[in-house]
Amino acid sequence: MTRLPRLLAAGVVLAAVTALSACAGTVSMDAAPNANDPACADVSVRLPQTIAGESRRWTDAQATGAWGDPSTILLTCGVAVPGPSTLSCETVEGVDWLVDGTDAPFYRFTTFGRTPAVEVYLDFDVVGSADTLRAVSPMLARQLAETGSVCTDRPATDG
Repeated sequence: MTRLPRLLAAGVVLAAVTALSACAGTVSMDAAPNANDPACADVSVRLPQTIAGESRRWTDAQATGAWGDPSTILLTCGVAVPGPSTLSCETVEGVDWLVDGTDAPFYRFTTFGRTPAVEVYLDFDVVGSADTLRAVSPMLARQLAETGSVCTDRPATDG
């Protein structure tokens, strides 16, 4: 093989690798039903570049965010606003969050008493909920309208 064909072959391989690596960073997600709410656009443009040491990545769905490689934190704006729930509820930086640990160590946190609602899904083996929710809650408190619903204390049950 002469030098020119080898250079051309190397160039084609390099171009293919570059094209593939550019796509590898995009996280495939689904947009929520209310992702087109203007408040979700306000949220999307204010998402932090890092959360709990994890860098933000591109996503392919409206009003979403992802951090980590592989993704350890996923955020979706425009999910259904939750009604009354028996799930645990925590308040972080002025935002109430319903906590669903059904898929532990993957946890789903959904804003409560805010519209549109935001969901954060995270891998608790890699990142903690406190750091994650503290990173997004102040911004969400400013961007999402309150519905009037708030977390309430639940009576302890004897078991």
